[in-house]
Amino acid sequence: MNIKLVVVGKLKEKYFKQGIAEYAKRLSRFCKFEIVEVPDEKAPESLSDAQMAQVMAKEGERILSKIKDREYVYALAILGKERTSEAFAAEIKQLTTYGHSDITFVIGGSLGLDSAVLKRADTQISFGKFTLPHQLMRLVLTEQIYRAFMINEGSPYHK
Repeated sequence: MNIKLVVVGKLKEKYFKQGIAEYAKRLSRFCKFEIVEVPDEKAPESLSDAQMAQVMAKEGERILSKIKDREYVYALAILGKERTSEAFAAEIKQLTTYGHSDITFVIGGSLGLDSAVLKRADTQISFGKFTLPHQLMRLVLTEQIYRAFMINEGSPYHK
């Protein structure tokens, strides 16, 4: 099984890198785990709607270039469907049971995801209505993927 995160921008803080590295190491017994970073589009602080759309489109093209046809794609979106950890684990288990061995999660840039990426996604997932820094979201997502595998294994980790 392959789990890939396609993310916009680089991780800067050492503590996020360390946390993600720890969960990536733990995930290695369940799957091949990979993070693919695409560059964020440089933009001034205040953008017009047209400029925002242009930035999101460029980031979207970079994201889509890293996704293969066979991959099942989760787009992280504030308007996506919220799930419990148990429901998420069941979904991952069901996907793998029915032949989806390549699962990709997409975290967009600071402006969000382009509509082309949302259209390509098989599903949208939300971690609530809070706005979280993208670097923190990477850590939270990685931990939740690990938690899903632990739930599916029947491990006490989840409790």
